[in-house]
Amino acid sequence: MIDLQHAIAATTREVNLVDGPDGEDVRVLLRRRYRGAVPDIWDALTTPDRLARWFLPVTGDLTVGGSFQLEGNAGGDVLACEPPHRFRVTFGGPTSVVEVRLRPADEPGATLVEVQHTVPRALAGSGAGALYAGPGWDEALLHLGLLLEQDPPVRATPEQDAELGRRSVPAWVEVVRASGTATSEEVEEAAAVAAAQYAPDPVG
Repeated sequence: MIDLQHAIAATTREVNLVDGPDGEDVRVLLRRRYRGAVPDIWDALTTPDRLARWFLPVTGDLTVGGSFQLEGNAGGDVLACEPPHRFRVTFGGPTSVVEVRLRPADEPGATLVEVQHTVPRALAGSGAGALYAGPGWDEALLHLGLLLEQDPPVRATPEQDAELGRRSVPAWVEVVRASGTATSEEVEEAAAVAAAQYAPDPVG
């Protein structure tokens, strides 16, 4: 059984504005703890055959300076890699940057995973732009947890992903509003777009 509410509650979310190379960036940050040692979770995040089991098939050169392509999704370049603790890539464009960091959690035998996604404010519009990416990262972290912590590993169905989206979008709305990085109108507009993408109404 997949506990979607646990997936929402187990993840902490932040949205803020930070200094970027060409002005302000919107930063989306997620943190979630997983059972397992840092090297094993690093392997799940960076080994193509394991990555395909919970995220998407990937092709290309996954070394620093190389380029990659996720099947049916974004591609990018590998900017930095410090096994087993940190990698940084462009994601869907040269100014959209994702950094993943791993460190031992306070609980013995557990690892804290951080996913940071930054885009220029000029591209995101405001902190409400977090709603275009945040629910997708919630889905990815759910799928990673199902690989790491379910025995045997399971995959969420499209219906379960949509239900997660129906819980994730309001969570991100709350975080964006609390951050003070967007107007009410910007939040409402972005929430409608995110709901259509990540939480479509059930068919039938």
